[in-house]
Amino acid sequence: MKRRPSRQTNGTLIVHILRDVEKFLKNNSMPAAKFGREAVKDPRFVFDLRNGREPRARTVERIRAYLEEKQ
Repeated sequence: MKRRPSRQTNGTLIVHILRDVEKFLKNNSMPAAKFGREAVKDPRFVFDLRNGREPRARTVERIRAYLEEKQ
């Protein structure tokens, strides 16, 4: 049985993902909607993440893969 991360751990994960995404957006002069559309097929993703959205583990994997591919 897999253990789910605690809210504290998940909150920390969200902060790290958001930080990495924001850094990528700034460094590449990319609009948030374009990133969301390309990375996870959701143009609202970054805006929702900024507002506290908690992405699923698979979504986090897709974001990490996209960031690694584009850098």
